[in-house]
Amino acid sequence: MKPFASEPQTPSPQLNPQVLSALEALMGPQPAPLPRVEVSFIIPVYNEVENVDALIREVAQTGYRLNRSFEIVIVDDGSRDGTVAALKHLTTEFPQLQVVCLKRNYGQTAATAAGFHHAHGKYFVTLDGDLQNDPAQVPEIIDMLEAENLDIVCGWRKHRQDKALTRKLPSMIANRIIGATTGVRIHDYGCSLKVYRSEVAKEVPLYGEMHRFIPALASIDGAVIKEVPVNHRPRIAGTSKYGLSRTFKVVLDLLTVLFLKRFLTRPLQLFGRLGLTFLFTGSAVLAYLMLDKLLLHHDIGTRPLLTLGVLSFITGIQLISTGLIAEIQSRTYFESQNKQVFKVREIIQHTPNGVDLTPVH
Repeated sequence: MKPFASEPQTPSPQLNPQVLSALEALMGPQPAPLPRVEVSFIIPVYNEVENVDALIREVAQTGYRLNRSFEIVIVDDGSRDGTVAALKHLTTEFPQLQVVCLKRNYGQTAATAAGFHHAHGKYFVTLDGDLQNDPAQVPEIIDMLEAENLDIVCGWRKHRQDKALTRKLPSMIANRIIGATTGVRIHDYGCSLKVYRSEVAKEVPLYGEMHRFIPALASIDGAVIKEVPVNHRPRIAGTSKYGLSRTFKVVLDLLTVLFLKRFLTRPLQLFGRLGLTFLFTGSAVLAYLMLDKLLLHHDIGTRPLLTLGVLSFITGIQLISTGLIAEIQSRTYFESQNKQVFKVREIIQHTPNGVDLTPVH
């Protein structure tokens, strides 16, 4: 039996060189691909019309000193004082300037998240819009980040130029509480002057008042963090938009950070421990009352200890049930989005040319 003959392969048609030349002439010269922006300055502003002109000029001057490609991403958080008009005028003078205008005032965290989303740089530099952060140190901070292979460099306003009672004292207390709770010891969580690797910043979920907790949240995935003293200047124009009213929001968000850092992948460990404590306490109390009733024939129906035992027992069951539900949700969160419970910093392997150390971001 003869095997089937394979069909002859048709050679792909070759275009005539003259036709190719004609097509290239019609299409014209193709633009070269734009180089990637290396540094993105991200600055949320809200009602800072008195400061934006000096702010953009100072940041642009710092950008020119970098000897790197840079952009300035200003996020206007619903200003109503002419800030947007001033920024629009500045875009004609500074082509590196991009203004992202939010529909209303969402807060600093949302504005920071918008800046992260619209920035394109390899490194993100965050600053306040009130001119109190001095950008002059940014070039050396970026060099430090690269030389020491850091992920985040945080500014420390060691000699802070703010009111002691309403700004410095609450901030100092909050920083110590946050550091003790999260395990990330930083003197100044509230300093906006920070430098990030963009891939680290973009992976941090931001909501509520979480912008100040970015180092703690990034540390969950093993980010390498360093703090350096930075110059801090007094506010010259405008008024501060923040006060003691945000303290309660910070405390509540701190609880969220604590849970994410310690129990994101094992919530049953938190709820289960509490639940077992209440369950065993309630069981012990009820067992004691049962023996008291059966052996000593005491009346236990009106005793407060009975109420305590029943409530402890029910609370324990509810906490354990909550932990099981949270455990299922945690698994759904990771598996539905194909997320890994780990992050790889680099891969070291042997190649024909020797040992290859490949960073992974």
